[in-house]
Amino acid sequence: MGNSCAGQLRMARFQEVLHYSIEASLRSSTVVPRPVFSQLYLETEPLAPPNDDEDEENGSESSPPTVPYQKKPPPEGCCTTDGFCQAGRSVRLSSLSTDPLDVPPGFLLVGVKSSQVPDTLLVCVVDSRFLPDEQGRNALLGFSGNCVGCGEKGFRYFTEFANHINLKLSTQPKKQKHLKHLLHRNGQGTLVRGPAICWRGHGEDSDLVNLENQRPHVDPMGSHIDPVAPPPLADAPPAMTNGNHALPPSANQPPSTRSGPGRPTSIGLHANAGPPKKRHKGWSPDSAAPTLVDSGATVGASGACLGSLLSLPSHGASVTVPDHLLQTCRLQPVIFNGHGPLPQLCGNVGEVLVSSLLQTCYLSSQTLPRIYQHYGPSPIQPLSTEMQILLTVYYLVQLGPDQVPLVEDLEQIFMRSWRESHLSEIRQYQQPGPAHPDRQQSLSPSQLPWLAQLAASSCGEGVLVLGESEGSLAQGLTQTFSRLLEGQLASTNYVVIIVTAVGQETQSCVVVTGKHQCRAVAESMYSPSEGLREMDQQLSSGLAQDLAQYCSSLGPGTQESLEKKYQVEWRAVRPIQLAVARKLLSHVCAIADSSTQNLDLGSFDRLSFLICVPPSEVTFQQTLLHLRYSGVLQEMGGVDQEVVSPWEAERYVVKMDHSAAGRIDDLVREARSNSYTLYILVHDHAHWDVTSGSYFSVERGEGLVDQLLNSRQVTEAPNVLILHVTSFPFALQTQNTRISPYNEIHWPSAFSNDVDLYHEKTRYLGVSELLESTRLGSSLPLMRYDSSFESMTSALEDRFPKLHSAVIRTTVLVQHYCVALMAASGRLHSAQNHLHKHTSVETLEIVQSLIGAGRRCPAHHGPMVLLRIPSLALAAWAQRRLADVRRRLGLEDTFEIILGNPGQPLSVGHTFTERIKIQDVGWVPGTYLELEGLPCILILSGAEPLGESLPRSLKYCDLRVISSSYLQRTTLEQELGLAAYLVRAESRPPHDPGPGSDLLESDADKLSSTDNEEEEAPDTGTKRPLRGPRPGDHAPPPPGASSGPLPALPPPDPPATPTRPPSKSTSSDSLSPRSSSSPAQSCSWARGVSRPPSVLLPRALYDIITASDGSGLPRCTSFLPHMSVAWASSFRPLLSKMMTCTEQSLYYRQWTAPRAYHMDRTNRTEGRSDNFHPRRLLLSGPPQVGKTGAYLHFLGILSRMLIRLMEVDIYDEEDIHCAHVEGVQYHPAGTPWPIPEVMRSMPFDYTVHDPKYDDVSNVYCPGHKPSADAEPPRQEDVYLRRRTSRMKLSKHAAYNTYHHCEQCHQYMGFNPRYQMCESSLHTFTFSHLQLGDEIQLFFIIPKSKEHYFSFSQSGGQLESLRLPLTSEWSPDCIKSPIFMPTTGRHEHGLFNLFHAMDGAAHLHILVVKEYEMPVYKKYWPNHIMLVLPSVFNGAGIGAAHFLIKELSHHNLALERSRRQEGGGPPGDVWPFVVVADDSCVMWNAVDIDAGQVEHGASLKQVLQTMEACPDLAHLGLCGLRKWNSRGLKGQSREPFHRGQLHDFLLVNVDLCRDVPYDRHRFSCHDVDFALRAHSAGLLLCRFNGFSVMKKQIAIGGYRTFIIKTKMTDVPTSVGPLQYVCAPDSKHLFLATPARLLLERYLQHTGHQLFPLGTRGHAHPVLSVDCFLNLGPEVTVCFVSSRPHSLNLSTAGLLFSGLLLCFTDSCVTPSFLKKFTFLQGATLCVICADRSSLRQAVGRLELEDEWRFRLSDEFQTANAKEDLPLFFLTGKHI
Repeated sequence: MGNSCAGQLRMARFQEVLHYSIEASLRSSTVVPRPVFSQLYLETEPLAPPNDDEDEENGSESSPPTVPYQKKPPPEGCCTTDGFCQAGRSVRLSSLSTDPLDVPPGFLLVGVKSSQVPDTLLVCVVDSRFLPDEQGRNALLGFSGNCVGCGEKGFRYFTEFANHINLKLSTQPKKQKHLKHLLHRNGQGTLVRGPAICWRGHGEDSDLVNLENQRPHVDPMGSHIDPVAPPPLADAPPAMTNGNHALPPSANQPPSTRSGPGRPTSIGLHANAGPPKKRHKGWSPDSAAPTLVDSGATVGASGACLGSLLSLPSHGASVTVPDHLLQTCRLQPVIFNGHGPLPQLCGNVGEVLVSSLLQTCYLSSQTLPRIYQHYGPSPIQPLSTEMQILLTVYYLVQLGPDQVPLVEDLEQIFMRSWRESHLSEIRQYQQPGPAHPDRQQSLSPSQLPWLAQLAASSCGEGVLVLGESEGSLAQGLTQTFSRLLEGQLASTNYVVIIVTAVGQETQSCVVVTGKHQCRAVAESMYSPSEGLREMDQQLSSGLAQDLAQYCSSLGPGTQESLEKKYQVEWRAVRPIQLAVARKLLSHVCAIADSSTQNLDLGSFDRLSFLICVPPSEVTFQQTLLHLRYSGVLQEMGGVDQEVVSPWEAERYVVKMDHSAAGRIDDLVREARSNSYTLYILVHDHAHWDVTSGSYFSVERGEGLVDQLLNSRQVTEAPNVLILHVTSFPFALQTQNTRISPYNEIHWPSAFSNDVDLYHEKTRYLGVSELLESTRLGSSLPLMRYDSSFESMTSALEDRFPKLHSAVIRTTVLVQHYCVALMAASGRLHSAQNHLHKHTSVETLEIVQSLIGAGRRCPAHHGPMVLLRIPSLALAAWAQRRLADVRRRLGLEDTFEIILGNPGQPLSVGHTFTERIKIQDVGWVPGTYLELEGLPCILILSGAEPLGESLPRSLKYCDLRVISSSYLQRTTLEQELGLAAYLVRAESRPPHDPGPGSDLLESDADKLSSTDNEEEEAPDTGTKRPLRGPRPGDHAPPPPGASSGPLPALPPPDPPATPTRPPSKSTSSDSLSPRSSSSPAQSCSWARGVSRPPSVLLPRALYDIITASDGSGLPRCTSFLPHMSVAWASSFRPLLSKMMTCTEQSLYYRQWTAPRAYHMDRTNRTEGRSDNFHPRRLLLSGPPQVGKTGAYLHFLGILSRMLIRLMEVDIYDEEDIHCAHVEGVQYHPAGTPWPIPEVMRSMPFDYTVHDPKYDDVSNVYCPGHKPSADAEPPRQEDVYLRRRTSRMKLSKHAAYNTYHHCEQCHQYMGFNPRYQMCESSLHTFTFSHLQLGDEIQLFFIIPKSKEHYFSFSQSGGQLESLRLPLTSEWSPDCIKSPIFMPTTGRHEHGLFNLFHAMDGAAHLHILVVKEYEMPVYKKYWPNHIMLVLPSVFNGAGIGAAHFLIKELSHHNLALERSRRQEGGGPPGDVWPFVVVADDSCVMWNAVDIDAGQVEHGASLKQVLQTMEACPDLAHLGLCGLRKWNSRGLKGQSREPFHRGQLHDFLLVNVDLCRDVPYDRHRFSCHDVDFALRAHSAGLLLCRFNGFSVMKKQIAIGGYRTFIIKTKMTDVPTSVGPLQYVCAPDSKHLFLATPARLLLERYLQHTGHQLFPLGTRGHAHPVLSVDCFLNLGPEVTVCFVSSRPHSLNLSTAGLLFSGLLLCFTDSCVTPSFLKKFTFLQGATLCVICADRSSLRQAVGRLELEDEWRFRLSDEFQTANAKEDLPLFFLTGKHI
């Protein structure tokens, strides 16, 4: 602590041990502490231990108590949040600064230091008797205080109070350590930090002790032992007006130092007249305290001090600031504290500023990166103190006379020096091998002064080093002040004071003495808001009166106190905006598709949004304008009319002011009640207001975004997605960011190697293009500075040192414009020769262009001039002054002067409103975009631009007033972004002005008068002029083309009166000039519209922006990205020129950390590597590039996609081959169920009516004649081009795997709260005659579905699938098992029947192939799966249906046996199963009472109705009608139909036991099965009262078989004629099943194989026992050879052919002789091999009536091992 000791009894040690002993005694009844004096005297200590720590105030914790601190746990349910008391009330100074507080008499407000809330103090009320006086004396022991949060009083122990305010300490709380500052209210009534509380101090020396206690711990080598993170750069304390506050205590300050050898100490105890530190028995406040006298004797130091950075100055050292320093020197010196504590300043301290910025930089550069801390003891150490000071001198020497030091530059110098000095060590420790000693020679303290002076001598008097004769910093500062008063430092900008006394650590500080540098540094210590308040205060207090009077006296001017027609067209969104919108959509879909299930797009049926904009009325109206004409609201169905009214659009846009809270709350409530609506919160201009809502008061307008958009209600809402949109995303890309890097969307580059990637013929000109124009010497650059203006402001800044530079620059700027206006209007002819003294050529050009353009154009078109004045008070004064001069000059109708106040609507004079009126009566412009073509001066105020877009008529951006102090990347780029522009890609480069640039005659003088003349050349006649836009050319897009439309410049109309008719749009994106009074050449604005605006900058900013760093990037890119973030380390690399936007984002995410007042500071959860919000996106792009139009289009396509997700393509086709003949009504209308007797009386309809079979052969039916006009289709995959209709999914639809609503999570097995569904694999074996041996099937059964099966009691072997009884019925249960064969549709198959079944229990089994089982199990883990044997991997749909029916029949027999064994009737088992297609999506029922109107129905309703049929057991096969949009119109009103059934079948496996499916079939299996079932006498019934909708799924399915060769797996183009070949011939064999080749061959060549059957319905081809597709031109007559089968009467029918396929013994010669064939009819016999083929010909005696040739034998194009099929053709004799 700086106090000395006598012997071994030291006062600090005594007080510490006494404190812990008494506290332990009072708090513990079990632990007996050691006697106090035993601790003091029995511990041996060296006289000067090297690591002894005397500090107890700054967290060194080097002397822990022997009794461990036992913290009392907080009461249950109390608040434990940092900065709040246990009652949940805030005790932070930042939140209580303006609140009235109850302070009892005798109590004081005290600031409490907390390590948990380092950036603010906690407020408490403490009895003044327990606090020390100014000399650190007379403090009672103990504590007495109250809580200002909840008002609880009477805390008697500081430990108890510390627990109440949640200090959360690991050590014993002490009031000396945490009660740091007194608090008082300033002149505005705000509670602020006051003087520090002096604990155990003596007068002025106590402040020095406090300063010393803020030094960092170091080890003997000089490196940090306990480093702390450097305080944020922008957190540097404001200008100090009291020497006692040179370094205010802060949680970010480093801990105290350790005393070491060589540190001067004094013998004896300091006097202490106060009471002991804690109350104990035998002491009372009235008792006198003994007084100890300071002996004054000293002990000499033995050697140099290496253990500390600083040494304590001599007792009583202070520096008196001389009076009248500012008046004498015309500057306010700034002292940068470096190494060591600054001496106390006294006297005229108000004229000196103290900054800790340099010290912060030193400490940051001494914190090694974490990677180097793993090397252990090594020579890799931070830069030494001496090297840091020397490098600082080198840096100051190389600065120019007008340059200001930047901490970023100094940090990079430190980093490069450290890396170069330790490069060999770093490489050595990264590679294995023996360690080598450090050969680097360190810089000794004795060498430092003369090396620094040697370096300073190279720059003359610019840098002065005081070092050799200085004994302390106090002496150096005193000498510096003396030289300032004597005028010896008039040419010196920096004074570096170095103290290298023997036995002490090196100390240093830097005094800024240059006038320009002092002003810049002093103004940079203000925050932006503080700077604006300072300007307002100077204006209101009259400090600027002298400046105004002085400027008015310099030259002419007026004294004033400081008080056409337009064709508008709308164009679609630009291609690049469309690309960005699609990127946004893809990211949203990626969130929905992720396994985290944070967004369920499938559950939303509509979209709603709210756009949050900054509190700028112009930005608000501008967003409304873009929204109204974007078409988004019309697409969403919110409005019907073509143009949305403003009040309707206001429902979707909100300003982030106090009214926003209600709008956000309404949205949250809507989101909770409308779970099927997706809400998008668009946070536009998202880099504005990133402050924490808990750090700042919302009443001040700060932290509102954090409180609203980051609230728990918004972030936890599953249907709210947040989209941040900004041009400067750096503040949102920190180590604590809430946005995942995968959710960032960056604006793409439109050009690559001068190739227009998006073909929109526009080129964006932004900051990089402005910089590029400064490097091209062929013309006047777009960005430049005004040397005349800079010279005048520099002179006035020297004359008025107390005024803010912005006040001076604004006054000079207004004076320039006033004089230029007078000169342009012809009022200054006599003073023309002296005009350059009162204005500049740059200003004169601007004014002449402004006035001249409107006079030359008959429509009075003219440019816009932007004056950027951040201070609203200064901007208002500038408007009044310019308006007064304009009035005096009679120019009121020439141009308008507009004040851009963010908080007020745009105000334009009535005369100018009439000129630009483009809408109905009563319209007034609300945005700057609507000022297109209006000659005006726009004075834009506000601390920063708030997203206002500017029109294309903007020609000059005058930024000469903006501050050069806030050097952050965001601040600089958003100011330059005001000049961003879009030009035609084919137009001339922006740096090459042509005739359209509207240069004046004075341009040559201007070029020669600027400081850029070495880069520029006069515009002479030798330069090739470039054409401006011709009449009829399309004008380029505007700089604010953010809503998407691009203007067009149509040919000019004949001269007419300059009026404007109403227009479709008011957006500048759609405004384009169309002069009606003169050609475009007479309108300078129309000619210059393709040239970007010129930008005028302050000289300091121009030098910074145009400079480049080591990587080639502009120097400003290496600046701190935003004032609310801080660099995480000084050892960061520079941004690379080759970095993409994504890489820049990752760079800032790694190297920047949010400050304490950043809204992401608290976004850190222990144990998590990231804290990203899952539903938060970030869209970043350059300013004025079109982001608004992109995200509005994104909202539109997202809305359409949500509707699209709820819609499907349903096959909408009318039945084919319909005769439309009125038939007999068999069942009465309204009959609920079919009557078997009536069904048998109905004729069977052989004709196939399903439209998917329109390429299939007609089935002969006597009463049906196909239409002769129909042209049969010839394409193979007809289903891909079939007619469909868009239908919205009903609440009873079936879904694929992309549907993830909350109700389905458990059904699907994907509930994140549960583990993946466990399944077990079971085998099931049965035998069948057609399969030969026993066949083994596999069932995958989830644990939750095992109750549907029966298992053996012994080994758990699967025995059967449980079937219900026929007599059983439950309203919430479906009795029939549902089998769904599928292939290739694991994602798109509609297997989710949860909604279709309306929650009813049902058994659903997927029938999959063996090789597809893993992927189906992955996507449908909670579904039962029947896995087909491996031999069926290449089989078609017939195999799946065959196994389903045969397995079901076998299972029925097992269930009957099981029931019989249980004593039940065997015949009562339910014999039906459902075989459904995997594309059935919805079902409908016919409402007969409403006139046969169809309405949606659930699958549960359909199946329960069919299962409830009384005579269902008599029906062999039931099905549903195919849906089409015509419904039952034009069809019979018969409720049931006897005919073909498809897609959705209810199969009676008991009655169909003798009619198997053909397991070899790939197509028409259901037609073949229906024909054979009917011939077997089974009743087939179609329920016309129900219909099924089939979704078009172009992926997978049993029809997607690919024909490929054996030579390669690549599909090849093989014609149908190559599907077969002659036996034993050399032919290209195909790797395709033989049956598929045969079916495809017959389908495509049936008309050639059976030529007589072509187009002859009267002469069909006879097909025995099977149906094969011979193509649509051929009609097939099916007959069955089975005994007692039902067949058509063929008497008198002549057949054109005979088809025998795999005939069995039922087919005999006598059977065939029943049929008559045409002469020349074709015979086709198909068998499995050649031997069977010959046997069939002989057995059937075919050679008697048919002629065969050797060349008529064929086989499928299969290799021998693939078992080809053989067929023989012949002709009837």
